[in-house]
Amino acid sequence: GLRLHFPVLVRGLTAQSAAKAQLGLGHSYSRAKVKFNVNRVDNMIIQSISLLDQLDKDINTFSMRVREWYGYHFPELIKIVPENSMYCRVAKFIGNRRELSQDSLEGLEEIVMDSAKAQAILEASRSSMGMDISPLDLINIESFSRRVISLSEYRKGLQEYLRSKMSQVAPSLSALIGEVVGARLISHAGSLTNLAKYPASTVQILGAEKALFGYRCSVNGDSCGLSRAWGTWGDTGSGGCRTGTEPLCLPTEIPTSVFGDKLREQVEERLAFYETGEPPRKNLDVMKEAVVEANEVVAEVKRRQEKKEKKRKKREKRRLEALAAAAEEAEENSVMETEENDVVKKKKKKKKQQQEELEAEAEPEENGLEEEEEEEPLPKKKRKIEVEQEEEEEEQKKKKKK
Repeated sequence: GLRLHFPVLVRGLTAQSAAKAQLGLGHSYSRAKVKFNVNRVDNMIIQSISLLDQLDKDINTFSMRVREWYGYHFPELIKIVPENSMYCRVAKFIGNRRELSQDSLEGLEEIVMDSAKAQAILEASRSSMGMDISPLDLINIESFSRRVISLSEYRKGLQEYLRSKMSQVAPSLSALIGEVVGARLISHAGSLTNLAKYPASTVQILGAEKALFGYRCSVNGDSCGLSRAWGTWGDTGSGGCRTGTEPLCLPTEIPTSVFGDKLREQVEERLAFYETGEPPRKNLDVMKEAVVEANEVVAEVKRRQEKKEKKRKKREKRRLEALAAAAEEAEENSVMETEENDVVKKKKKKKKQQQEELEAEAEPEENGLEEEEEEEPLPKKKRKIEVEQEEEEEEQKKKKKK
């Protein structure tokens, strides 16, 4: 009713402006939903766990193909090295079994991480019942083995990425049931928010699937935490999973696994209750302890972040000061260069003026010499008279001296 009569109730608001406001509100709401908790995008976890499952299937299939292909040449190797990725590495390293010698023993030990197993491979290669193989077949087997090894290495990197992402998105759930099983629960629920909204009974139904919790982790070689006692946990384990996801859906600044650790302790205590009869602690007391520890952890993390931020600001300040000093030095150098250039220009100008003055002074002297040279010679009579006068003057001087 308010939305229908809003233009009438609010003065100055037309139906057109109300429609624009509703459109803007819809856009802002959708944008907020999309940007909700940007650093904890659970969609990345869903895609990662799906890709991890696909890689497991592909690696197993390709490894079996390598076993069948190389088994014709070296059938005894299958019993000595049962692990898939290690078998591919050993097959790539050995190649033709007839070329395997005592010198290759050290390389085999590095791959299989066992000296006895490496010695057994060497002895089996000398007495193998396999058929001979051509170099072309060996090249193809080695190339295919190399691709399977690269897939295995990529799977390890993806596993580490999934662990780091789960520690950011759902640390309590990861601490309670592990990263892989937690990621599978999020994938089955559709999102972390949906998993947190599910009741314990729904989580228990999700956990009843064989494909989910009958899965054995191929990375650490241990069965998943929830599969070993799912039936015993019952509503307790399902509720723990649900409770472990709830703190993570809240907009907290710093994620922490304290609640998940405490919930796991509770589950272990309740499992031990059926064996020893020791009563477990109450959930209220455990959660109070968890809140205190979580606050301490958050305070410590904030303190470290503040330290890092201060160090970063100091580095930035030093960098800016260095840049400013370099700019001032460059400016001073440019000023000095301009002053030197001015002095050089003045000196050049002064030299040029002096040269011009010297040239101007030299010109009249040359003109005077030329005029003297150009004067006409005196007549003979005048010369005689001058000579006689000079002789008389000299005689007078002599007389005076005497």
